[in-house]
Amino acid sequence: MSLEKKYKTFASFYPYYLTEHSDSSNRTLHFLGTLGLIIILILAIVLQKWWMLALIPVCGYGFAWVGHFFIEKNKPATFTYPLYSLASDFVMFWHIITGQINKKLEEAKNKIEK
Repeated sequence: MSLEKKYKTFASFYPYYLTEHSDSSNRTLHFLGTLGLIIILILAIVLQKWWMLALIPVCGYGFAWVGHFFIEKNKPATFTYPLYSLASDFVMFWHIITGQINKKLEEAKNKIEK
């Protein structure tokens, strides 16, 4: 078994990431987790309650891992590509907010199939 990672750039990783989030319920859980961590970060700064920062990974990963383990039934990309996965969460969040997610998911599926 090779320990070499398959994805060397974010641009090559993101299509794979999207295909691992093909179920809209899983994407919704990721969206809620990302939104939750943004809210927690803002509240921690505004209220100067620094202990709240410890809730960020619980919120972000909690929602995401429920989506992977119980909906998609796949292994979260965080385990192999922690930085690319984190960045992808925010890019996917943006694509959901801006209504681009279905187009990006279709493009990703076409790219992965080739």
